[in-house]
Amino acid sequence: MAYARGKHAQAISDRSGMAFPYNEMVKEWNGMFVHKSEFEPKQPQLEPRPHGGDAQGLQNSRTDRTENTVAQLLPHSPFTTYAASSGIINVYAPDHGLTNGSTYRFRGAPTTAGSYGNPGSFDGIAGSNIAKSAGYAITTGKYVSGSRDTDQTTNWFYFTVDTNTATAGSVKGGGFPVSIGPATISA
Repeated sequence: MAYARGKHAQAISDRSGMAFPYNEMVKEWNGMFVHKSEFEPKQPQLEPRPHGGDAQGLQNSRTDRTENTVAQLLPHSPFTTYAASSGIINVYAPDHGLTNGSTYRFRGAPTTAGSYGNPGSFDGIAGSNIAKSAGYAITTGKYVSGSRDTDQTTNWFYFTVDTNTATAGSVKGGGFPVSIGPATISA
């Protein structure tokens, strides 16, 4: 079937209702017959492209390695003796994360030879005794009034030093730097 070219014909726009030359009319994606100045292309969000799922694994993955335990730096003069003639020493270590009953070793400043010095001596307790190579079993919490204060387990722990006892009690010491870590440190 043949249609007329419509070079003198007019058409009414479905969008504005105005008359335009028939040859300048176009059909939109939704079927509306509009003038080319009123044409609106289809919004791309109406037909989103499909996306595949996220990848589930890595091609050359490896299992986590076990990190070596390292020494943890303590604040300046972290030790406080409990009382005179007592070997109990409270240690202030904010958010220490140490395990109750585990054995840890105290160390002083590192030396150029790759070893560690001793913490500073205080209140009659020798720094070399605190830095005993076998370490000390710690108890989390602060030793107060003859018992363990369990409300202070995240910032405090205590241990009993072997040979020395405090002269005065309630004396801070140890100096800086002082660290706590495993009895043996490996690289």
